[in-house]
Amino acid sequence: MEPSAQDTPTNWLGRRPLRAILRILVTLAGVGATGWALSTVWPEQDRVARGAPPSVDNPASLAPYPLEPVTVLLVGVDSDTLSAASNQAAPQGPANADALLLLRISSAEPLQLLQVPVELAVQLPGSQQPMALGGVWQQGGVALTVDALQEIIGLPEGVPQRYVVMPRNALRTVVEALGEVEVTLNQTYQRTDKAQGYTVNLQAGRQSLNGAQAEQLVRYRKDSQDHPNRRIRQQILLRAMISQVQSASGIGIIRGLLEDIAGQMDTNLSEAEMLGLAAALIASPSPATITQLPLATRAGKQTLRQLKPGLSQPLWPSS
Repeated sequence: MEPSAQDTPTNWLGRRPLRAILRILVTLAGVGATGWALSTVWPEQDRVARGAPPSVDNPASLAPYPLEPVTVLLVGVDSDTLSAASNQAAPQGPANADALLLLRISSAEPLQLLQVPVELAVQLPGSQQPMALGGVWQQGGVALTVDALQEIIGLPEGVPQRYVVMPRNALRTVVEALGEVEVTLNQTYQRTDKAQGYTVNLQAGRQSLNGAQAEQLVRYRKDSQDHPNRRIRQQILLRAMISQVQSASGIGIIRGLLEDIAGQMDTNLSEAEMLGLAAALIASPSPATITQLPLATRAGKQTLRQLKPGLSQPLWPSS
């Protein structure tokens, strides 16, 4: 019997098989993952008065905005640092992508953010078994992850233009640099995981989270099927962080935040580009739009998921 569309894991060799295979070969050869074409969309930096204090009334005083919307891939990995030998997760091993986000940033339109399910079933070329999309990061890094996302979502060549890889310590640093973030939780979350060596202890209600507590919120997962609910909890933190950046005090801490996090993450963004994107985010109209890829109904207790049948590409961003 032929497998149904829901039973067949996503295979991204379809439209560009040669390019995907070349990506794999490049990755296995140890070539850097920043080789796809990057168009210059930032104006010259000398348009901003050097040394002038940035003002929330004029976010461009921090740095010039990109000349067009920029899409950034954010990979949250499940290790504490980029160099950690083990992810200290369950099961333990090399780091996987624990969160995959696409951000479309423009000063002229609300931020668009897509949460991509890391449990989405995909199949690597030559592999007999499907695997979770989050594991593609371990197999081929940014390059292979980008190829997978382009095929799954229907993104054009060259999108995303930039990427950021953040381990858990980088998340804690960002939240601490923002001066804690305010959230409202509709329930209490408590769990002790001896295997992973961490404890979650968050009470219901309105509260300010420090870096360690923010990590607890985004890591908490009741069981192996709780990814969708975890993405909802991640949305709570994302909205709180965006609100903090766009607040009156946000623009004044951006430079220091980038200095604090510089050695903790991997990115192909220059410092000037990061400042430009931060300025554009601060200037962008509110509220931000956060969406998820629609998934098919879970079959039984399966862990890997499929996209909802009948979707038309591109799946994101919204026009």
